[in-house]
Amino acid sequence: MAKSSSVLIKRYTASDRFNHWFVAITFILLALSGLALFHPAFFFLTHLLGGGTWTRILHPFIGVVMFAGFAGMMLRFWKLNYITDNDRKWMKQIVDVLANRHEKLLPVGHYNAGQKYLFWTMVVCIPLLLITGVLMWQPYFAPLVPIVVARLAVLLHAVAAFVIIAGIIVHIYAGTMWVKGSMRAMTRGTVTHAWAKHHHAAWCDEVSKRDK
Repeated sequence: MAKSSSVLIKRYTASDRFNHWFVAITFILLALSGLALFHPAFFFLTHLLGGGTWTRILHPFIGVVMFAGFAGMMLRFWKLNYITDNDRKWMKQIVDVLANRHEKLLPVGHYNAGQKYLFWTMVVCIPLLLITGVLMWQPYFAPLVPIVVARLAVLLHAVAAFVIIAGIIVHIYAGTMWVKGSMRAMTRGTVTHAWAKHHHAAWCDEVSKRDK
């Protein structure tokens, strides 16, 4: 086990990690500024971007920037996020997952089913946020949009934001608190062989065979 714990496996390249953190930082700015614009109780968050006026100006522009960054991430990782029969079985055993009974689960590939479903949730929600955000964008596009469409855009924007913020909170918790050692992958690009074998056995075996 000591040897297994000391052997490192490459999980992400430097460009993968840059792309991830670029999207993460812009997402946090959007989430906080969006909450500030959504309800008066969160208005104090506008100070992060220089006040209410600057928050209203910058929020949609940051949204466009994040969409561009996420488009790059989607092109990088979509092939690794196909939903398979094993993933569906993994989800049916979610109780075993939450109880860390890994011995009862099928070997996991590069990503587990939870990570894959979050990825596809982002694929749906981020373009929806962009489209509805453009329809609400003052003073450029909103005046051209019928009021009924604008109201629907506001509702869909709020729902999509809630879904993706909830998903990302779970993602952050899983990566920092629940699955110990995961943060190393996105900070250093590597994971230990023991971590890979325990959490992503199928991917670990694939990498081991490839490197022979």
